[in-house]
Amino acid sequence: MFRSSLVALLLAGLSAHAWAAAPAASAAIATGLVAHRAVYDLELKDASDRSGIASMYGRMVYEFDGSYCRGFTTNFRFVTQIDTGDSVRVSDQQTKTFENLKDRKFTFDTKSFTDDQLDKEVNGAAENQANGVKVDLKQPASRELQLGESRFPTEHMLDVIQNAKEGKRFFEARVFDGSDDGDKSLVTTTIVGKQETPAAEEADAGNAGAFSKTAFWPVTIAYFNENAKSDSLPVYRMSFKLYENGITRDLTMDYGDFVLTGKLAKLELLDHKAEVCK
Repeated sequence: MFRSSLVALLLAGLSAHAWAAAPAASAAIATGLVAHRAVYDLELKDASDRSGIASMYGRMVYEFDGSYCRGFTTNFRFVTQIDTGDSVRVSDQQTKTFENLKDRKFTFDTKSFTDDQLDKEVNGAAENQANGVKVDLKQPASRELQLGESRFPTEHMLDVIQNAKEGKRFFEARVFDGSDDGDKSLVTTTIVGKQETPAAEEADAGNAGAFSKTAFWPVTIAYFNENAKSDSLPVYRMSFKLYENGITRDLTMDYGDFVLTGKLAKLELLDHKAEVCK
């Protein structure tokens, strides 16, 4: 949900066609999402020798706002300090996206910095059409792309919540989030555990404020290249505890050569006015 992300597609659970056929249902689910700003403290959990990482820590800020009527905006910043033993560098990724669920349109803009120097910028717009996703990419190079039908990030999050509520423990979906070079979708497999209530020893549960004792689902999402073989390892895997309102905590981000954890340090609910779509 934060990679706004990193096997033949079966599209189990809510498929893209099912979603398009039931806009009223999608609107009902989307109204349950809570506008919020969440801050996570990041730490290195594990790193292989091949990663070249001696230590790593940082902070992630995730801000989610909007509504089904106005569309949803996500602002995401991911800052880490990486020590290789020979040098220390600071990596800073800043992403802003906008998603219109009604029209199934998505815009994205990501800037990546190393030690305050801009390394890369990726931005463009995408639209889910009858024959797949049309991408109008502006950076790193201007071009138009045609991809297979895919979910956008908020759509996919709503799919996860809906499947969790219905007790569906496993489903697959193709997701386009504008990450990397903004030129491909990824195939995801999602596993949803049974709903739980926070245990007393969960350090970051108390930082969820009014939701500190609310039930959640443990979720794991693996991201694969769309042309990956059935026995291929995922590009990226993320585990987290998901509340019905879209808030997450207790993150584990597995990049293969290294693993980060993210503990919820602060949660702020944003003003959100009730709306009636015209």
